[in-house]
Amino acid sequence: MALLFVQVTFGAFHVISKGVLLHISPLALAGVRALVAAPLVFAFAWHVDRVVPRRRDLPALAGLGLLGVLGNQVLYILGLQLTTAGTAGILMPSIPIFALAFAATLGIERLDGRRLMGVALAVVGALVLLGPGGVAVGGRSALGNLLILGNCAAYAAYLVLQRPLLLRLPPLTVVAWTFVFGGAATVAVSVPAMLRAAPAAIPAAAWWGIAYIILIPTSVNYVLNSWALRRSSPALVATYTTLQPVIAASLAFFFLHETPGVRELGGFALIAAGLALVAVAASRRARGTAAE
Repeated sequence: MALLFVQVTFGAFHVISKGVLLHISPLALAGVRALVAAPLVFAFAWHVDRVVPRRRDLPALAGLGLLGVLGNQVLYILGLQLTTAGTAGILMPSIPIFALAFAATLGIERLDGRRLMGVALAVVGALVLLGPGGVAVGGRSALGNLLILGNCAAYAAYLVLQRPLLLRLPPLTVVAWTFVFGGAATVAVSVPAMLRAAPAAIPAAAWWGIAYIILIPTSVNYVLNSWALRRSSPALVATYTTLQPVIAASLAFFFLHETPGVRELGGFALIAAGLALVAVAASRRARGTAAE
């Protein structure tokens, strides 16, 4: 349920951010997100957990910050400026593939047949849902595509590398310190864009959108993802990202009255089947670990 909430609100984030970005540049938005969310999450984590990570954990937390905050947010924004939104959508389902590969290489996940089949079904379902739009490859688009793939790889590595830390630190503490390091780096690269922004020219509706982006997709969702990751597996958390096209199609149905066709329904079914297979594999692994 936590992972479903994350994907639903991330889907709404994409819709809301379109309106917000009419009044503020992408890098300025990334900087504001980090500048406000980092102290907010840190204060809440201290109030709830009152845990200070050991010195040996600080380099790992700094690495998570660079991957999950700086890499995840900034690489995507820069890549999207150079390539098309359709191409970005086609490349995003690579996240669970990267996650499973990283987790298997590090010995965090086992490459059993059910897990591989589940990830494959979910990725194929997402691609079917997105449709045969083609991938832009010429000129600046090639660099943009590489940046989007870098974003996907960074987020996948962030999910996988969290797992060992979450076994000895509370999820809220891990996210808080991740934002301390990653947020500082994001603000540093976003300072010029934030200085060029004109707060007085941003309408009230856009400020409400920025507040939503900071509170839900940035602060709450990072915590929920880590909380769920501690109780499941990197493969399951990453595979849930394939639901984002489903959320987009659902929003289009309710707000734009676009009726899903056979292709969309087929994509939904493949994603649901893939998630079910990965969830069963994660559940069996958790029961086996508990029995040991």
